[in-house]
Amino acid sequence: MGNQHRIFVSSCASGAEGAIIAFDLDAETGRLEQVNRYDDIEGPFYLALAPDRAHLYSTHAPSGFEGGDGMVAAFAIDSESGALRKLNEQSAAGTTTCYVDVDPTGKALVFANYSSGSVGAFPIGADGSLGEISSFVQHEGGSVDPGRQEGPHAHCSVISPDGRHMLACDLGTDQIFCYALDAAAATLTPLAQPYVRTIGGGGPRHLTFHPRGFVYANNEMGNSVNVYRYDTDAGTLIELQVIPTLPGDFEGDSYTADTKVGPNGRFVYTTNRRHDSIAIYSVGDDGRLALVEMQPSLGTFAQNLAFTPDGGLLLCANMTDESEARNGENLVVFRVDAATGKLTPAGEPVRLANPSCIMIV
Repeated sequence: MGNQHRIFVSSCASGAEGAIIAFDLDAETGRLEQVNRYDDIEGPFYLALAPDRAHLYSTHAPSGFEGGDGMVAAFAIDSESGALRKLNEQSAAGTTTCYVDVDPTGKALVFANYSSGSVGAFPIGADGSLGEISSFVQHEGGSVDPGRQEGPHAHCSVISPDGRHMLACDLGTDQIFCYALDAAAATLTPLAQPYVRTIGGGGPRHLTFHPRGFVYANNEMGNSVNVYRYDTDAGTLIELQVIPTLPGDFEGDSYTADTKVGPNGRFVYTTNRRHDSIAIYSVGDDGRLALVEMQPSLGTFAQNLAFTPDGGLLLCANMTDESEARNGENLVVFRVDAATGKLTPAGEPVRLANPSCIMIV
């Protein structure tokens, strides 16, 4: 596509509404142009792209986001038009299905159920469709906050770059669970070190892998990022640092959402909802982070981030902050300075109903 990138964005609107919208992104100007829209899906919150880049997967909530069992839907992508053709869907056997990821071979999809606190895996067929659940693990326990940590709340299920492991942040238990992944069988097995405990009351939400053997996990309630050394053979985590995501003088409530590593590996980015910012960190030789600056997200409730493959552009999805009746839901494109990691707005933000996840083909 030359200077064009195909983008898919989930629009997780209120109630049972929702859509997955395809855009073309002009890398020169930062302009986004809608090219297609799929509406036959309720409350899609998170997306995953197959390694063949011809299949897309989405969480799906036909009984409401916090209602009955969540679903995962499989789609074939028309590369020319961006149209989605639904292949099938499968139950995730839990409530508030909030995360999906596909292994590098394209044979297994893993998921996380937030409200019911469980994770699992589906096999992926040769045509991209999903088989029935082949592995399921129910998390147990809680933590120090009686309002939000009365039980387990699995918030992500992230496969390691080599496809051998899956790590799952559980906000309710203040733990990151560690699993071996057999992609061919689509099965999860707890490791000898089955979890690492995070800061009490922190509420780990999302994590990301660094190519040099580090893991960065943000704490939604603690407004911080945990830095770990990751043993690629054993799948274990050793904590190196905990660093704040907010300025020291900030007063009020804010919650982290997403953390991503830039493609060149030199910088890490974390979104702050309510502070409405993106915290930018430089990565040291030892994996530890140092704050570069706080970039306004140019919308409200900064949610999800995605880089173009060359790292030149960063997209940010800003959702509706319903608790304060603010209305800054949009999709914003930033140009990335490869030397400093700093962000500059590119193009005009696109208004979008509650954008929650961005996938770049």
